[in-house]
Amino acid sequence: MQAVDFNSDMGEGFGPWTIGDGVDHELMGYISSANIATGFHAGDPGTMRRTVERARALGVAVGAHPGFRDLVGFGRRHINAPAQELVDDVLYQLGALREIARAQGVRLQHIKPHGALYMHLARDEEAARLLVENLRVIEPELLLFCMPGSVICRIAQALGQPVVREFYADREYDLSGSIVFTRNVRGYQPQAVAERVLRACRQGVVRTVEGQDLAIEFDSICLHSDTPGALDLVEATRKALDTAGIAVRAPR
Repeated sequence: MQAVDFNSDMGEGFGPWTIGDGVDHELMGYISSANIATGFHAGDPGTMRRTVERARALGVAVGAHPGFRDLVGFGRRHINAPAQELVDDVLYQLGALREIARAQGVRLQHIKPHGALYMHLARDEEAARLLVENLRVIEPELLLFCMPGSVICRIAQALGQPVVREFYADREYDLSGSIVFTRNVRGYQPQAVAERVLRACRQGVVRTVEGQDLAIEFDSICLHSDTPGALDLVEATRKALDTAGIAVRAPR
């Protein structure tokens, strides 16, 4: 049976504020891996703890979701900082969630950078290499979620850090294989997203913004919790995967 991971970003509120439709609690019932915000772009210690609790109760794997130090911009604005500073920030955030999870008997499965930091590490060799080198020291078995063919993916594979390549259900691609990054994400029709995901799983292609098919290989499907109508999108996608006999399970 074909199998795939299904991940989403969780815990991206801050104090009494929530992002998107505030559907984390319901949405987590459909996914296999949760990327939990670690405080710099969103999240706070209490939110982190409660999100880990929910994931543990549902058997969902937990990963750290560190971002740029940018609460106001939700981590979607690029910050021009030295590689060492960025990596220090990532390790700080990773350690925070790791200890909160460890207190509940949960071991982190993965790390997935957020937003503009994800895109920065996908193309900046110095920062990507420094992060992977640090992961090789502190968490050599931690899965690194990344974009297939990106700089950080190639470096991690070369240095032996295990990677999970992602397919974005609710983001557009161009012919270079890169995500078309925007701060204002449009709404999608649930059935259209489900069909896009099934086509990627069955045929290994995605239609680009140029109107051509792009071959893509991936291990995990990502659908963002802050995309408008996220719960409907996730429900439709999970139903389509189940109906097609494609098992949804965490990579580890």
